[in-house]
Amino acid sequence: MNEFELDSHAPKGPLQDRWKQHKYNSRVVSPANRKKYTVIVVGTGLAGASASASLGEMGFNVKTFCFQDSPRRAHSIAAQGGINAAKNYQNDGDSVWRLFYDTIKGGDFRARESNVFRLAELSTAIIDQAVAQGVPFAREYSGYLANRSFGGAQVSRTFYARGQTGQQLLLGAYQAMSRQIAEGTITHRSRCEMQELIMDGDRAIGIVTRDLVTGELESHIADCVVLCTGGYSNAFYLSTNAKGCNTSAIWRAHKKGALFANPCFTQIHPTCIPQHGELQSKLTLMSESLRNDGRVWAPKNKADCDKRPEDIPEEDRDYFLERMYPSFGNLVPRDIASRAVKLICDEGRGVGFEIEGKKLGVYLDFAQAIKKQGLAAVEEKYGNLFEMYQRITAENPYETPMRIYPAVHYTMGGLWVDYNLMTTVNGLFAGGEANFSDHGANRLGASALMQGLADGYFILPTTVADFLAKQKPIKAEQYSSQIDEAMASAKTRINRLMNAPEPSITPDEFHRQLGQILWHACGMARTKSSLEQAIRAIQALRQQFWQKVKISGSEEGLNQTLERAGRVADFFELTELMCIDALDREESCGCHAREEHLTEEGEAKRNDMDYSYVAAWQYSGDVSHPTLYREYLHFDFVRPSIRNYQ
Repeated sequence: MNEFELDSHAPKGPLQDRWKQHKYNSRVVSPANRKKYTVIVVGTGLAGASASASLGEMGFNVKTFCFQDSPRRAHSIAAQGGINAAKNYQNDGDSVWRLFYDTIKGGDFRARESNVFRLAELSTAIIDQAVAQGVPFAREYSGYLANRSFGGAQVSRTFYARGQTGQQLLLGAYQAMSRQIAEGTITHRSRCEMQELIMDGDRAIGIVTRDLVTGELESHIADCVVLCTGGYSNAFYLSTNAKGCNTSAIWRAHKKGALFANPCFTQIHPTCIPQHGELQSKLTLMSESLRNDGRVWAPKNKADCDKRPEDIPEEDRDYFLERMYPSFGNLVPRDIASRAVKLICDEGRGVGFEIEGKKLGVYLDFAQAIKKQGLAAVEEKYGNLFEMYQRITAENPYETPMRIYPAVHYTMGGLWVDYNLMTTVNGLFAGGEANFSDHGANRLGASALMQGLADGYFILPTTVADFLAKQKPIKAEQYSSQIDEAMASAKTRINRLMNAPEPSITPDEFHRQLGQILWHACGMARTKSSLEQAIRAIQALRQQFWQKVKISGSEEGLNQTLERAGRVADFFELTELMCIDALDREESCGCHAREEHLTEEGEAKRNDMDYSYVAAWQYSGDVSHPTLYREYLHFDFVRPSIRNYQ
């Protein structure tokens, strides 16, 4: 692979002027010439749908692909609690600068200042865009848009649509995308999964896809490729992500030269429905918004853990987040709340079901909120979330406290991108959760929707156009050899999956075993010895996978077992890189909790002297020996400090 120096291309000058100046310096393509260029967008969640709609509206030819049966089924739909924006409608002291600082502090000072400020700056325009589309945000009695609080902030800046904010925002982006499909600027393909990236030298010029209904492999050529395919939480097997979420598209790009940044930065969400059994295949998120009114507690005495929560008197309850972090209380950032919940359960004060001999759960109690605000008010704010909880657990959260426990939810790591959201592969962009750019070592709640729509509606239309303005439109017939090479690579991989020497174990069973290895070694707590052991275990299990994976049916036609096997094969390689990254980073920061580098109270101890950088890994031809490049972080407007939420 080629060696190079990482250049973020972040502009200089006053922070508040950088994006404006960058837009001014960016080139544009004249309206008459835009139809000569083709842009491929893989993934049509919030980032992909909004980018596609915007580029189509500008006049570019856009080809979009998703593996779901409709863009409306993208995992963006599962986002519940809200979207941040520095509108300061509550007149409580919010501003773009405060949102910028909260976000960079929440990420434990492991993100670029320029990118984070741009995100905060664009947040207000996202709300205007969504309202213009008719997104039904909650409103106050006066008609003004309502706000609520989320973790890591002391102001109310989160806009929401009950517990369905992601769904409503996705429908807004989807209708904008559908309009461009009708106009003819977007050609969309559902049930179609990317298999390979087509390269011309060091430039991305297209993709190979597999039709998930017919099994047919097809090639698609474009002037640039945009990956908006989400994160890789499903590497852990048990996560809050939809079962189809995967890393395959960005991993194909990684193996073609795109650096993978901070792969070990995976967010653990503190409020999820606890695992009920060891054969469970999916976990369910309970929105962070519930911590506005719900109080988190556990029994003070281990002897009370088997009692019904209603039978535990108030004086025997430990509201531990309020005790440990009085300034922020139940609304501390997710990584801090998750570690606190784990600490309580490790002490033996957990409640609920036993998993591997330990009760994993604490209570989220709304009794006080119902008493003060009334049942109707609580139901209006959280009714659909309470209904979902009751359907899953058969318990009524209006009458008995919810049980919650942390679960893997989001990945801050992803493809390394510069300020233009371009990867280290020329002509290949990454947006939304597929890139690493904005959240550092921990994402604040309600910031994922903000980033996806900022990338799609506002950043990619500018930076993609700037890239295309410097290129001549390409002609597909000139790249037959490159297409043949990529098609052959995709076919070879499918054939290898279909023809294991000793087929006897399903892809799901391999995935379950892999997830357990990863969770115990690279989940909420990490140590040098456990990571070293996990790397060896992953390598051994991966070797067994290629020897024994069993795929019934044929590659010609619908074969969901083949789909899963291909995704699990990529997880086997990514998880090793995650452990290598976690082993290399000898500090604790944000979600990355190395037990050797925690305070006596269990708080993260950063090492800014040695690790204030983005770890960007290059595929060397051997997944077990990647090459590390460092993008050192420079802070001109904030001073990295100890995150104090007490």
